[in-house]
Amino acid sequence: MNLFFFAAALFAEIVGTIAGFGSSTIFLPLAIFFVDFKTALVLVAFLHIFGNLGRISFFRYGLERRLLVTFGVPSVVGSIGGALLVPHVSQDLIQAFLGVFLVLYAVIFLWREELQFAPRAINAVIGGSLSGFLAGLIGTGGALRGAFLNAFRLNKEKYIATAAAIALAVDVTRIPVYLQQGFLERQYYSSVLVLFFIALIGSFIGKRVVDYTPQRHFRKLVLLAVLVAGLKFLYDWVA
Repeated sequence: MNLFFFAAALFAEIVGTIAGFGSSTIFLPLAIFFVDFKTALVLVAFLHIFGNLGRISFFRYGLERRLLVTFGVPSVVGSIGGALLVPHVSQDLIQAFLGVFLVLYAVIFLWREELQFAPRAINAVIGGSLSGFLAGLIGTGGALRGAFLNAFRLNKEKYIATAAAIALAVDVTRIPVYLQQGFLERQYYSSVLVLFFIALIGSFIGKRVVDYTPQRHFRKLVLLAVLVAGLKFLYDWVA
């Protein structure tokens, strides 16, 4: 594997830890420069799962257990459906719709900070189902997950730990589906081990940045990350 591939993985993991999501959003389009889409799906998923293990370890006292059920269970179910549909659905069209939604969401909530999704169980179920489905289908649902979780006004430690735990459950679910469909060739097996160490290093560096980020700025940081992710999806679609 090219060294630039692993450098991109490290950068994505640092940013993903800081924002509470985003490593797959950043890393997937970069990984496609080096490998085909299906291989990228699996390798990015492994980076994501290793990074989430690191985040859960570093922020383990912040888990919001109620959301693990109302948000996490629908995410797992949705991810299975999305992963099974990968060979049959246009990735570009899905990314375009996701980009429009994320940009509108971020702009509205940055402009009117008092607005938010009602922090109700039904919104957690909807957000979990949609983000899990997209994670399985296009390899990245973290931005949408972040948009919905942001409504619950969690402190930064709870936000990152809870998002990581939900994402971990989604990754554990979708990776076997990818492998069963033969998405990862044997020549890439050694890269998975390298991604493990990169993910731990990146999540540790990201944690150090979060420790010095004031809580009052954290929600705005998440919204800005959602906006950038949405713009990137739209750019990739147009390009």
